[in-house]
Amino acid sequence: MKPAIFFLLAAALLGGAGTEAARGGEPPLPAGLGGAADSEEPALPPGLFGETESEPPLPSSLERETEEWNREGPGLPFDLAGFADARAGARTQRDPYEKELSLGEVRLQLEAEKGWDRASFRVRSDFLYDPVYDHGTVDLETGRGWLDLRELRGTITPVSFADVRLGRQIVTWGTGDLLFINDMFPKDWQSFFIGRDTEYLKAPSDAAMVSAFSPLVNLDVVYTPCFDADRYIDGSRLSYFNPALGRLAGRDAVVQVERPQTWFSDDETAARLSRTVGEYELAAYGYWGYWKSPAGMDPATGKSTFPPLSVYGASIRGPLGSGIANLEGGWYDSRDDAGGSNPLVRNGELRLLAGYELELAADFNAGFQYYLEHMLNYDAYRDHLMPGEHPRDEARHVLTLRLTRRLLSQNLVLSFFCYWSPSDEDFYLRPNVSYRIDDHWSAEVGGNVFWGVYDWTFFGQFRNDTNVYAAVRCSI
Repeated sequence: MKPAIFFLLAAALLGGAGTEAARGGEPPLPAGLGGAADSEEPALPPGLFGETESEPPLPSSLERETEEWNREGPGLPFDLAGFADARAGARTQRDPYEKELSLGEVRLQLEAEKGWDRASFRVRSDFLYDPVYDHGTVDLETGRGWLDLRELRGTITPVSFADVRLGRQIVTWGTGDLLFINDMFPKDWQSFFIGRDTEYLKAPSDAAMVSAFSPLVNLDVVYTPCFDADRYIDGSRLSYFNPALGRLAGRDAVVQVERPQTWFSDDETAARLSRTVGEYELAAYGYWGYWKSPAGMDPATGKSTFPPLSVYGASIRGPLGSGIANLEGGWYDSRDDAGGSNPLVRNGELRLLAGYELELAADFNAGFQYYLEHMLNYDAYRDHLMPGEHPRDEARHVLTLRLTRRLLSQNLVLSFFCYWSPSDEDFYLRPNVSYRIDDHWSAEVGGNVFWGVYDWTFFGQFRNDTNVYAAVRCSI
């Protein structure tokens, strides 16, 4: 399917468009690890916050647990908010390829926003001191250096039934809780695995987003003129399995990549059609771009590549029994390996996600998910394996469990999230305890625990990266 076909269908459905009342009816929709645009989204690397009031509710994992001061400052012509955050972490075991400290940084985030009748402007930036991984030079694509520009965008409403947003922004779609299928916007997996706040799982996109609303269906289109990759695991902070070396590696073998970087040629387009039917939120998705994390190799240079990729999917979310259920699927069309016989490019896949969340008791919630990656053209893949390469399974299964308990007038939050893959025989645990001391101060401790039978499975490769961390935050 070409993007044009998707947009022609959307145009036909939007033909009778838009009043303000129609816009108010935009359906709410709530990350594969393998989905909303104004927020703080591996398989996961080869695998949260509404743009408008009516945009999908975020997964609970991506909601900020602390209150932030947000009001017009004395004498300031704009709204100002922010926080200061200090956190430190250490590995619980020796890793010969990485530093003993996994995290050590002081971060100041400032956010300024100004609104007018039909327009608004927001800038949000982090200023970072990181003595553990001090790269000096600022790289806004990878987030390295003393400055990480999270948002710099303007929004206008040229007509009552459409919004246009231009600039650096956070975008996320889909229904999963820390699992992503149709959200093809950049993620920061390094931040996620070392203990930064969960909002930093989402990396910025430099894009234009157009949203149009009608009584029949709503359309969102995001155009990124130059490819935005994930902030993927490259060995600089976390060790990983290097298939070329046949072993775990890290700072001794940092991944070198050839990245699409020609403006208006190496571009990306994502589209979503959505509507609400009764109590159920329906959506269809399309994406035309590239694998977001390295999924290929150039034999001439030995560098990792980002092969072309198209994704087509759909989702549904709504009440079921005493809880909320969601179902999402997607077809990953790896365009440079249509037959599955190219061993240097990742095969296409079918992905499925089913989830259910409910309240077990007062202030005690649980969430369950099943996630599947099914490789297409598996026989061709096995027939063309590179010598010494460990074969992937045709199907990768992942189960997740989230438990959240709130105590002491909801000021104390006990959280536990688990990924377990019975097919890979590995798991990843994310325990966390946070406490809101007062309206400004909060503290938390947590961990990232990896284990696996084999070095080459997704979570198993990170077992030397297991870490614990602590943080304190002051909202200003």
